[in-house]
Amino acid sequence: MDGMLNILDSYLVGRKVWDEMYSGKGVREHYRKTVDFIRRLGAEELSKNDERAKMLFMSQGITFTVYSSGEGIEKIFPFDIIPRIITATEWDRIEKGIKQRLTALNLFLKDVYNEQFIIKDGVIPTELVYSCPHYLRQMCGIKVPGDIYVHIAGIDLIRDYNGEFYILEDNLRTPSGVSYMLENREITKRIFPDLIPQNNIRTVMDYPNILYRNLLSFAPKEASNPTVVLLTPGIYNSAYFEHTTLARLMGIELVEGKDLVVDNHYVYMRTTSGLQRVDVIYRRVDDDFLDPLVFNSSSVLGVAGLMNVYRKGNVAIVNAIGNGVADDKAIYSYVPDMIRYYLNEEPLLKNVPTYQLHNEDERNYVLENIDQLVIKKTNESGGYGMLMGFSANEEEIIAYKKEILKNPRQYIAQPVINLSSAPCYINGKLTPRRVDLRPFALVGAGGIEIVPGGLTRVALKEGSLVVNSSQGGGSKDTWVLAH
Repeated sequence: MDGMLNILDSYLVGRKVWDEMYSGKGVREHYRKTVDFIRRLGAEELSKNDERAKMLFMSQGITFTVYSSGEGIEKIFPFDIIPRIITATEWDRIEKGIKQRLTALNLFLKDVYNEQFIIKDGVIPTELVYSCPHYLRQMCGIKVPGDIYVHIAGIDLIRDYNGEFYILEDNLRTPSGVSYMLENREITKRIFPDLIPQNNIRTVMDYPNILYRNLLSFAPKEASNPTVVLLTPGIYNSAYFEHTTLARLMGIELVEGKDLVVDNHYVYMRTTSGLQRVDVIYRRVDDDFLDPLVFNSSSVLGVAGLMNVYRKGNVAIVNAIGNGVADDKAIYSYVPDMIRYYLNEEPLLKNVPTYQLHNEDERNYVLENIDQLVIKKTNESGGYGMLMGFSANEEEIIAYKKEILKNPRQYIAQPVINLSSAPCYINGKLTPRRVDLRPFALVGAGGIEIVPGGLTRVALKEGSLVVNSSQGGGSKDTWVLAH
């Protein structure tokens, strides 16, 4: 016990960093039960539980794939055993802010593929929309079920040194990470069986049931007993573990493009007893590979003729095709304007201040101050294609500036946000590491449901601000207190 007390005493929070557990006055109220539990448990027992968690992740094959030099390397997903705890009050604000944001983003997608009022009224520049590689003219005029384009969203949040939450990124195409949220909770229940009931934690385990119920509701009306499938690119995809997990938990078929066929304006699944009509496709295949007759002609991951079936309303596709125009990082700057335009409300959650590099004045400022900023490609994810100006060397900066000038539209810049830290158990010590949060929202006919928790990603390297698993990050269980 004394050893654990010493570990807590040496818990050093960085300057100008909001720590989730520790304030200048000591342990925050909502962490006290957990900290008391850790003290009672002691360092030796905590280390045993840490090892148990690693073994459970390994035995259950909870993995992700990192691609380097064209080869995929499968890795066990790093997991930290100390939960990240969010109060009921904090969660209420997050939930309201995300619901507001998704309502506006859905309205934007409907508008931009139909009447385009937001463009005609000059709220968003025409060229910014039309130059987005994920704005698909093939989606113009298509009626989607319930006017819902974003059925599943992963919204990335960060917290600054004042404790205020900001939206960092909207993931509206094929957001991943929910299986790790579910597995993190399962592992926590196994290594700390008494801790969750003691803290009155809200459950995240309803996610597959809510998702399945929503998927069924989007089936064409004439389908009396709808068939839902999950379309995966296959075993070499970095999120394949998630695809198999979600299909299993929902009790639906996991299919690849070769398992589906289009006939007479309907989609069918090949089965041992013949063709079976498919009504809803939860796709984890990117737009460009969905239909070789319409998009990438060399794709073998999709289904030839699928777009025609979709256009006729004979199959529902979740998420809708063409959503990438709404989560483009250059469009991101305009989401607060969308909220004001469509909802006549002020945004409840702020954006991170963002410089648009297609704007000459903003570009000049960024090029002059690049060593103080983070530069991102507008259509990259996973932490790829990013320049951390404060840690880059002169050679990297010069090379990056040349790339920016070739195509400024492809880049944005943001100030460095000192991500909040949370306690992690690393090498037998409790130590702060930087975190973000990806809550998952499900949009159905009955409205927007946000699972109380989400995926807390952790920058496991000391001093790092990059939380992506592909860049050495891990994750931890996220607790939302019921009161």
